[in-house]
Amino acid sequence: MIDTKAHPNTDASLLADHRVESTYRDVNGVQLHVVAAGEPDAPLVVLLHGHPDFWYGWRDQIISLVEAGFRVVVPDQRGSNLSEAPDGIDAYRQSELSADVCELIHSEGRESAHVVGHDFGGFVAWNVALREPSIIDHLAILNVPHPTVYRNVLRSSPQQIVRSWYVWFYQLPKLPEWMLSRNDMDNMVASLEITSNTGTFDEETIHRYQAAWRHTGVGSRINWHRGFRRSERPPRDTVTQPTLICWGEDDIALVPSMAKKSVDYCENGQLRMFPDTSQWVHHEREEVTEALLRHLS
Repeated sequence: MIDTKAHPNTDASLLADHRVESTYRDVNGVQLHVVAAGEPDAPLVVLLHGHPDFWYGWRDQIISLVEAGFRVVVPDQRGSNLSEAPDGIDAYRQSELSADVCELIHSEGRESAHVVGHDFGGFVAWNVALREPSIIDHLAILNVPHPTVYRNVLRSSPQQIVRSWYVWFYQLPKLPEWMLSRNDMDNMVASLEITSNTGTFDEETIHRYQAAWRHTGVGSRINWHRGFRRSERPPRDTVTQPTLICWGEDDIALVPSMAKKSVDYCENGQLRMFPDTSQWVHHEREEVTEALLRHLS
């Protein structure tokens, strides 16, 4: 079901373009806020944000994709911004997040779509491709490794273990929620600034992120990480769809060697490495949008 209703502060009105609208979709037992743009019958692209992002993280790509002839839908994933935040850790397993995407594609009257994911949204995109390969036309991943590569490297690389300290921190009860919500979510703001190059997030943008976090709080975001730890492995390891991986080499959370290893799990994969670029690669390099347009076309 598609419902259209206005919501202030963090809905599609953040983009001053009449072609972009906020809708609400009932999928997989939750209501998701979805920003949509483009002709209804144009080739469909689904953009998946990560943590601590929301749909607005794709603002630089939405219009470019629409002007290139695509239909674009960008959900606030469950537990984010204006979307429903179900209780419990199991609601945030990869199987549930993947099912949200599949039903979102079906809500557009489609059997398949191009899917692009960044950060945690990249893990969801990998999982959709591995769990429901027929629903993916082309896959694009920004700065997150193939799930098998991540598991293997996390077990064998002391450097990656250190970089993944926050993963273990989020498994603790109650303390992460308290730490991230105090002082108007200063720690969440710091996570944006620490993980990006200087100037990537200006003051106005940070205020918009703070407004998005207030809608659902931080508990559901933390449950993304807890649910990931509880998730069942996908039934296959190899991605059969044409796959593009874009990777900012200065990602402080992930060792760059995982990018090349991830391509090895793709039958038809290509890798673009971006030096002097953080994990927010699609904000910091216009070439990423150009690469996505070429790949999806």
